[in-house]
Amino acid sequence: MGSKKDAQTWADQWGSSGGDGSFKKGGGGGGSSGNSEKKTVAGNVKAAASEGLVKAKAAALVGAHKVKSGTSSGIKWVKGQYQKRAGK
Repeated sequence: MGSKKDAQTWADQWGSSGGDGSFKKGGGGGGSSGNSEKKTVAGNVKAAASEGLVKAKAAALVGAHKVKSGTSSGIKWVKGQYQKRAGK
C-alpha cells in the first residue's frame, strides 16, 4: 500500500475536479457544445417519434379496413344462414 501522498482524492477519483483543483458549478456541462448536442438528440427523438406515429396511423387504418370488411362479410354470412333456414 502506498502512502497518503500517493492516494487520489475523492474529486480525482470521481472526475468532478476542474483539473486545477476547483470544482465546476452547474453539473460539469460543457457549455454550448453540450446544448447543441442535446438539441440534435431531441430533434432525432422527435423525428423518430413522428415516423413511428405515421406508421401507427397507417397500421390503424389497415386494421380498421380489415374490421369493416370482416364485419360486413360476417353479417352477410349470418343473413345467408338465416335465409337458408327460413326458406325450408
